[in-house]
Amino acid sequence: MGVAAAEIRLDQRVTSFVKERRKLLIGGQWVDAASGKTFPVYNPATGDVIAHVAEGDKQDIDRAVKAARRAFESGAWPRLTPSERGRLVWKLGDLILEHLEELAELESLDNGKPINVARAADVPLAADLFHYMAGWATKIEGNTIPISVPYAPGAQFHAYTLREPVGVVGQIIPWNFPLLMAAWKLGPALAAGCTVVLKLAEETPLSGLRLGELIQEAGFPDGVVNIITGFGETAGAALAAHPGVDKVAFTGSTEVGKLIVQAAARDLKKVSLELGGKSPNVVLRDADLDLAVAGTAGAIFFNHGQCCCAGSRLYVQQQLFDKVVEGVANEARKIKVGPGLDPETQMGPMVSEIQFKRVCGYLESGINEGAKAVVGGKKLSGKGYFVEPTVLVDTRPDMKVIQEEIFGPVVAAIPFKEFDDDLVKAANDTVYGLAAGVWTKDIGKAHALASKLKSGTVWINCFNIFDAALPFGGYKQSGWGREMGHDALDLYTQKKAVCAAL
Repeated sequence: MGVAAAEIRLDQRVTSFVKERRKLLIGGQWVDAASGKTFPVYNPATGDVIAHVAEGDKQDIDRAVKAARRAFESGAWPRLTPSERGRLVWKLGDLILEHLEELAELESLDNGKPINVARAADVPLAADLFHYMAGWATKIEGNTIPISVPYAPGAQFHAYTLREPVGVVGQIIPWNFPLLMAAWKLGPALAAGCTVVLKLAEETPLSGLRLGELIQEAGFPDGVVNIITGFGETAGAALAAHPGVDKVAFTGSTEVGKLIVQAAARDLKKVSLELGGKSPNVVLRDADLDLAVAGTAGAIFFNHGQCCCAGSRLYVQQQLFDKVVEGVANEARKIKVGPGLDPETQMGPMVSEIQFKRVCGYLESGINEGAKAVVGGKKLSGKGYFVEPTVLVDTRPDMKVIQEEIFGPVVAAIPFKEFDDDLVKAANDTVYGLAAGVWTKDIGKAHALASKLKSGTVWINCFNIFDAALPFGGYKQSGWGREMGHDALDLYTQKKAVCAAL
């Protein structure tokens, strides 16, 4: 398990961006928080402060919601044609690609993820999401419906439906994929014609604030997108509860998702949620061993394990168990852990001290309850929030490391004997249902298992495959609704039935 060391020099635009105290975007203007407060942003690779941003709270949320309401009901935005709206969304995608290196460095600096991953995945996928959703702006359609009214024989009617934007949307995004999650939320909302108050994660606000500048550069009217930095218990809670918000979209933990629902219930806001996961990853005895080892290692160690869909429960049929465990452990040993900005880094730090302590707490709990670490199992010494990539064995179904979402580079490997109902029961034995993986050469078994897994996504002989056209979301306590694909438009539109007598 190597530790990368050397960091690259930052792009001058990034250096200048983080040096300036960052403000809130409200009504097309960059403004200080009403309280005048700011808070520090930390580099998770060192624990050092890298920037200061405005600390928005309830008063700032109120200003932003009112600006979004004005933009939704008057001004240029509601008068734009769908084609004009689509061109703005497309232009935003173009601008993201034009600033790819700058955004990748901000993402790596702020979140800790490897710079090569940010360049190859996070930023291009964010741009692709806006390009994809731009095309839907002109394809949000209703239907004409022939109706027969029994109590009005002979009467003629023209009946049709309209799909209209839901209104002012409050969006709250997490820290694990800051830019990409902003795109997932903003793309369909803007394509549908909504206006937005976007609350960024306090741990990772930098790329979202830079995105706000690109939104202005693209030419979106003032107030269409408002961006607030602040803390969940103040700004986030105020956004979820604000009576001027028509719908709340949240990505984050299931625990916070439940609080969002409670706040939104006061005035029956529409709510969509993309929440936690404890995803099963199943390797059958006929799987391609090399493919399964590399794929299951990537399923848990990608993005430092800080993925809601991470394959954190690895079920391996008995005949392959020792080989798969040793293979994944060897993959873990080869991972170069270090600062995200080092081009040699393959896995960066946990995003914050809080998350670092959380993951270390789970490791301690697992070991104390009898689990064994084949590799890893502890934090790395020195500065920064680094945790070793870890493979656990000898676990029990009732252990916290099996039942609860760790959100770190920790996988529990569990043997099973037969491809039967007991395997399905074990894989589904969780309150979550976000994703799952299946590794086998038998396509019949693959699809049979996919049909029985209670997960919003099932990957077969692959993992972590995302596309703007492919819907993503969860069963059970992993959330409500779907991100991406045309399904996402359902979250930001509502249907109106119109019936005219002829």
